[in-house]
Amino acid sequence: MPSRGRTQRPPAPRSRRRPVDDGDSVSEAEIAVHWKEEEPVGPPADLAASLGPSERALRARFARLGFPECFRVYADLLTWEQPWTRTLDDSRPPFYRWFVGGRLNASFNCIDRHARRFPDRAAFRFVPEPPDEPVVTVTYRSLQRRVEETASFLRERAGVRMGDRVTIHLPMTPELPVTMLACARIGAVHSVVFAGFSGEACGRRIADSGSRVLVTMDAFWRNGRLLDHRPAAELAIATAAQDGQSVDHVLVWERYPGRYSSRTPPVTGRDALLPDALLEFAGRRVPPEPMPSEAPLFLMYTSGTTGRPKGVQHGTGGYLSYTAGTTRTVLDLHPEDVYWCLADIGWITGHSYIVYGPLALGATSVLYEGVPTFPDSGRPWRIAEALNVNVFHTSPTAIRLLRKLGPAEPERYRFRFRILATVGEPIEPQTWRWYYEAVGKRSAAVVDTWWQTETGGILCSTLPGLDAMKPGSTGPPLPGIDPAILDDRGVEVPDGSGRAGNLVLRTPWPGLMQTIWNDPDRFVSTYFARYNTDPKSRDWRRWPYFSGDGATRTADGYLRILGRIDDVINVAGHRLGTKEIESACLSVPDVAEAAVIPEADEVKGRVPVVYVSLRPGVSDPIRVTRDIADAIETQIGKIAQPKEVWVVPEMPKTRSGKIMRRVLSAISNRRDVGDVTTLADPAVVEEIRRLVQGAGAGPVRSRPSDPPRKRTGPR
Repeated sequence: MPSRGRTQRPPAPRSRRRPVDDGDSVSEAEIAVHWKEEEPVGPPADLAASLGPSERALRARFARLGFPECFRVYADLLTWEQPWTRTLDDSRPPFYRWFVGGRLNASFNCIDRHARRFPDRAAFRFVPEPPDEPVVTVTYRSLQRRVEETASFLRERAGVRMGDRVTIHLPMTPELPVTMLACARIGAVHSVVFAGFSGEACGRRIADSGSRVLVTMDAFWRNGRLLDHRPAAELAIATAAQDGQSVDHVLVWERYPGRYSSRTPPVTGRDALLPDALLEFAGRRVPPEPMPSEAPLFLMYTSGTTGRPKGVQHGTGGYLSYTAGTTRTVLDLHPEDVYWCLADIGWITGHSYIVYGPLALGATSVLYEGVPTFPDSGRPWRIAEALNVNVFHTSPTAIRLLRKLGPAEPERYRFRFRILATVGEPIEPQTWRWYYEAVGKRSAAVVDTWWQTETGGILCSTLPGLDAMKPGSTGPPLPGIDPAILDDRGVEVPDGSGRAGNLVLRTPWPGLMQTIWNDPDRFVSTYFARYNTDPKSRDWRRWPYFSGDGATRTADGYLRILGRIDDVINVAGHRLGTKEIESACLSVPDVAEAAVIPEADEVKGRVPVVYVSLRPGVSDPIRVTRDIADAIETQIGKIAQPKEVWVVPEMPKTRSGKIMRRVLSAISNRRDVGDVTTLADPAVVEEIRRLVQGAGAGPVRSRPSDPPRKRTGPR
C-alpha cells in the first residue's frame, strides 16, 4: 500500500508494446490549429483583492494534507448522513472507491439543506426561448416540493426502486433537473440522453442500461419552432424492444401543463401525463434515501472508438464532492451569485456545472431553453443584463458564433461578469481575447477548463484571481491533480520542450468514473491499459489514466490541449464517434465503404466529413447522399450531420485493404498527404484531391459521372 503522506509519482511507465501506425487512424491533434505561445494576462485586480485567506491558501492546504486526504477539502462542503472512515480504497485499481463508509444523498445536499436556510432563494431562473414568455423562478422550497412529488410518483406508480435505471430524454426546462434529483432522492440511477439525439439513439441507451422507465416531454422550443418530441419516444421504445428491453412506463411532462402539444397520443396503461398525474401526490413528502458513497448516481453515455456508446458510471460521494469543490474553486461560485452555464444538461457539463455543483453550493442558476442566437445574437447579453448574471460559462463554439454574428453586441448591454469560463474544446487566442475584452470588459477572469465526461469535473484550469491567464492554454492542473505528457513508449515529454504527447493523469481523484456500465473490461482497456506495465499490480501508480487527448506543456506548467488522438470527433464540444457515424452510413444498402474524418471548422472547431464508395451499378449518387444524411439523423441525431458527403470512386487503402483515413483528413483539411507510394493504388489520392479541393461549394457533394475505378489491391 503506498504512503498516504504525499502524492506518489511513479517512474515513467513503459508500454508493453509500441503502437503501430498502420495508417488507419487520424489524430485530431494532427490537424489542431497551432498558435504561438502567448504572453500571460494578469488576474483582475478587483478579483484578486476579494479573495479570502482560504482561497489564497488552497494549493498549500492540498499540499499539506497530501494525497488522497487533500480531497477532504471538497467532501467537507457536503452534508453526510454518516461520515466516511477511509478517504480512498485503492485495493483494486483502477476501480477506486472514495469516502468509503460514508452515506449521503445527492438530492438532500442539492435541495433540502438550502431550502431550510433560504427557502425563497432562486435555485433556477428558467428563461423560455420565446422572448415574450416570462422568466420562471424556481425557489429552493418549490424545487424541493416538485422533486418530492416526482420521486413519490416514480416510486409508487412507476415502481422505481433503489438501483433501477431511469432514462430521461428531456430538453432544457426545469423538469429535467427535477427528474434527475427525484431519481437521486430515492436511490435510482438516472441516464439522461441529450434531447437532440434521435429516438433510435435513445433506444440503444435504454437497452444498454436496462431501463424500464422513460421520462420525456411532449414538445419544446428550438430556434423559434415548437418541436414535437413525442415521436422520438416511440422510436426509442421500438429500438429498445429490438434489443430485448421493454419500457413499461413512459412519463410525459407537458411544455405547457394542461395543454398537450404533440400529435402523438398517449398510450393508455403505459403513458402518464405528469402535470395531471402529480396532482394526486401534491404535498407528498419523500425523505431522501441515505446512499453509500460509492453507490452509482448516474450513467452518461459517450461515444467510443467502436460504434457502441459507453455508459460512463459516476458514483455519489466522490462525484458530488468533486463537482462541488471545483465549482467553488474554479468558477468561484457562492450562494449570492447568479450563474449561467450555456450548456445542455444532456451532456456532462450540464450535470456537473448546471445541476449538481451549483445546487450543492446553494447558488442561483439560469436555465435557458433554446439557442443563444434566437431571435438575434444579442439575446444572451440581454438575459445577462436582466437577471444580473455575474458568472458565465459556455463553449468556444458558442463564443465564436456570437462573435461572428454580433461582435459589438456586448457593448450595448450593462452586464458585468466576474468569471468567464469555457469548456468542451480548446479556445484559440483570438477568440479568447474577444471573450476577455468584449464580453468580460477586461475585468473578468477567464478560466479555460479541460476535463471530460469520464473525469466528472474540471482537472486543469487557472484559479481565478490567483493565476495569470494565458490565451490558448488551459492552465496548470488543479490541486490534487497530477498530469503528465507521455510519448507512445511511455517516456515523459519534458515541460517546455515544444513537443506534444498523450495526456495522462498519474493519480486518481474523486470525480473519476467508476466503470463502464456492465463492461469493466472495456473500462480497463479504454482508459488504463495503454500505459499499464503490470495488469496484476495493485499499486495505483502503475495505472495512469489515458485521456485520449494530445497536449503540450510549457516550462511554467501550463497545458495546451491539441485535441483527440483517437477516432472521436469533438464537434462544438460534443464527442461523436466516427465508427458510429460510419455504421449509420453503411446501413444504406448502396454504400460499399464509408470513412468519417474531422475537418477544421471556423465556428464548431471540428465537423464530421463523410467519404463513401458505392456498390457497383448504383446510378444515382445524389439520392444515396440524401439517404446517408437521413440515416445519420435517424440513428444518431442532427448533431452528427456531416458537413459534406463525398462520393469517391475508390478509397485510399493500404495493400492489406485498410482505409487510410489520415489521407482523407489531409485532403479535407488541405494539408500535405505525405508519402502515399505504399498504397494499393496511389493514383486514387490525386483523383480524390481534385474532386474535393477543385469542386464548387455545396453542402453535399458527389461526382456521379465517374465510373468506379478498377481495384488493384485486395479487399
